[in-house]
Amino acid sequence: MKFKIDGFVITILITVLLAYLFPFFGTDQSPINIGTITNYGIGFIFLFYGLKLDQNKIKTDLSNWKLHLVVQLATFLLFPLLVLLVKPFVAETELAGQIWLAFYFMACLPSTVSSSVVMVALAKGNIPGAIFNASISGIIGIVLTPLWMGFFLQTSTTDFDFTDTYIDLIVQIIIPIVLGLFLQKYIGYWSSKYNKQLNYFDKVIILLIIYKSFAHAFSIGLFESVSVAILAQIFAGVVVLFAILYGVLNLVCKTLGFTVEDRITALFCGSKKSLVHGTVFSSVMFGSSAVLGIILLPIMIYHAFQIVIISFIAQKFANR
Repeated sequence: MKFKIDGFVITILITVLLAYLFPFFGTDQSPINIGTITNYGIGFIFLFYGLKLDQNKIKTDLSNWKLHLVVQLATFLLFPLLVLLVKPFVAETELAGQIWLAFYFMACLPSTVSSSVVMVALAKGNIPGAIFNASISGIIGIVLTPLWMGFFLQTSTTDFDFTDTYIDLIVQIIIPIVLGLFLQKYIGYWSSKYNKQLNYFDKVIILLIIYKSFAHAFSIGLFESVSVAILAQIFAGVVVLFAILYGVLNLVCKTLGFTVEDRITALFCGSKKSLVHGTVFSSVMFGSSAVLGIILLPIMIYHAFQIVIISFIAQKFANR
């Protein structure tokens, strides 16, 4: 088996480097308003998402309720609770608090869509179940992610308005998804025909959000307080968190007597977190807050790590 580094992960690293070398274009003084571009881009991402949602497959796979329940509980309950358990042991410093909040934000995010389905297909798992859970996870996350975050952001130093956040999420995400579903019968074929190009568009918008977030952080010297040792600790935290969650999920699946196909879907969908939703939600919830760069660090590291480790695991399942 050949080891192949995901190209998008490399592009993310290059984007962060560009933000470090040329932070000006991500600031408010830039002649290019990246914030406006990404706001419209977010709307189009979820419009295309609505166009591509297969309503028939979603209806057909609704009956496998045990699988769906395990995946969604792992994503939106077990993950946040694991991070909450660590909170009493976090040092009482501003940086430590921000890093813990970044991990908590990552834990509250929905599962990925594309990479979950691709990995489940590679491992010969339950593909319809993966499509359903990955798709519905993003919709559930629109409600639950800001709800979980609201417990801490309302009392934090960030500018956060619970009502305004839901309004922004409805305008930027819910309305485009509903519009996409409505337009499916008219231009749904178009989204299928140009699916590859639309995926590139999604990634460009994500990269712009990442660039703006890190450019702002670099311009105000945010990472001067984040040492290599702290980055190593964040990486270690990501690995430990994944290992615990994956182990618990595996045990639950075996206890419930899941088939191998359903277990693959539960493990892959339940242990993943969406960088797409992370960048979108962070830009809505935190705006131009100085902590935005740090907030994105764990999910970016987790994104790269989950792609690499799940690729290896998927190959093992595929060879069974």
